Amino acid sequence: MLDRRFIVENLDRVAENCRNRGVEVDVAQLATLDAAHRAKLTEAEQLNRQANEVSGSIGKTKDPAEREARKNEGRALREKKDAAQAEVDRLEEEILNLQRAIPNLTHPMAPIGVGDGATRELRQGSTPKPKFDFKPLDHVELGTRLSLFDFDGGAKVAGHGFYYLKNDAVLLELALQQYAMSLLVGEGFTPYITPDLARNEILQGIGFIPRGPETQIYSVADSDLSLIATAEITLGGLYADTIVEAETLPLRLCGVSHCYRTEAGAHGKATRGLYRVHQFTKVEMFAFTAPDASDAMLEEFCGLECRIFDELEIPYRVIDIASGDLGGPAYRKFDLEAWMPGRGDGGEFGEVTSTSNCTDYQSRRLGIRYRSPGEKGTRYVHTLNGTAIAISRALIAILENHQQADGSVRVPEVLRRYMDKDVIS
Repeated sequence: MLDRRFIVENLDRVAENCRNRGVEVDVAQLATLDAAHRAKLTEAEQLNRQANEVSGSIGKTKDPAEREARKNEGRALREKKDAAQAEVDRLEEEILNLQRAIPNLTHPMAPIGVGDGATRELRQGSTPKPKFDFKPLDHVELGTRLSLFDFDGGAKVAGHGFYYLKNDAVLLELALQQYAMSLLVGEGFTPYITPDLARNEILQGIGFIPRGPETQIYSVADSDLSLIATAEITLGGLYADTIVEAETLPLRLCGVSHCYRTEAGAHGKATRGLYRVHQFTKVEMFAFTAPDASDAMLEEFCGLECRIFDELEIPYRVIDIASGDLGGPAYRKFDLEAWMPGRGDGGEFGEVTSTSNCTDYQSRRLGIRYRSPGEKGTRYVHTLNGTAIAISRALIAILENHQQADGSVRVPEVLRRYMDKDVIS
């Protein structure tokens, strides 16, 4: 979340940013509550001081009647102090609720607006769109013919939006995990396999809503745990309430996890099959940096995502996400959209990865700081996240772009040593 003093001292800027991001928050009310909070806190401190002075004078008074009067006076002051402190606590909670609802600032280069029409294309990948001399199939048809998926079995066992991978689709998923993790470890990332559950306070710190009508999270009943929607939650939460030394930054982590999302209302032709499902596997990148290094780290993450899809021989474009679609924590966000020949009428781009610079928005909520040698105090780190591989959507892009006239699918060269085959047939 944003620093409270910054909000109060920059009301117009924060309010305009909220409008640009399509978020309705009464920023002026936060300033009003903050002023009332500070006044009431001063009152509580004064009452406490007066009560202490009266309490200290009781033993110096020899007159029993005066001593009793002093006790009554001290008791009354304590009651007033407690009432004032209760009001301080109430105001603090109200301010925090507003503060948590205010989104991060927006990078000055990010386009303003909402929806696909507001985004800006930054670049395209090195692989051109395929030119087929046959009518290409979508991944559902390919998967059916090649016996790669079982959507009916998934629906029978767990409900719509769940699925089984089988045969070469299993090998392809494992190959993608091994390929992505090997690449990232070679780039200096520390690898993790993370829990699939996290405490709700960690989800809230990262910026997810564990419960409520707008949540996309599966919560565990009668507990403070939820299934994670991404390893961003568990990798970022790993350093909650931690002070790291400046010389250890940046910290680069990569994690494999299952991801669970309710995806409420997300049905339709464009989302059929594996594109929008309730469970999938993902390799996630996460970094903690000093504030002056986060912009460069965002470019590094985006470059790694591009490298992965160039090596998978998938056509793609990188887009700069508009302000209204950034979500609360992101300061700037790049999406990589892969070309999917079987999507829509004649092929469409579909999001396969995203990377975001969240500045100190998450670290302030989670209490993650760094300490520099010779400096007093600590500062909040900047946090960044990026998808290396979301397996389900990568499967779509590989199957649809590398399909061949005889119905087989060519395995990208970088995956062949993991699958021990050149073709899925």
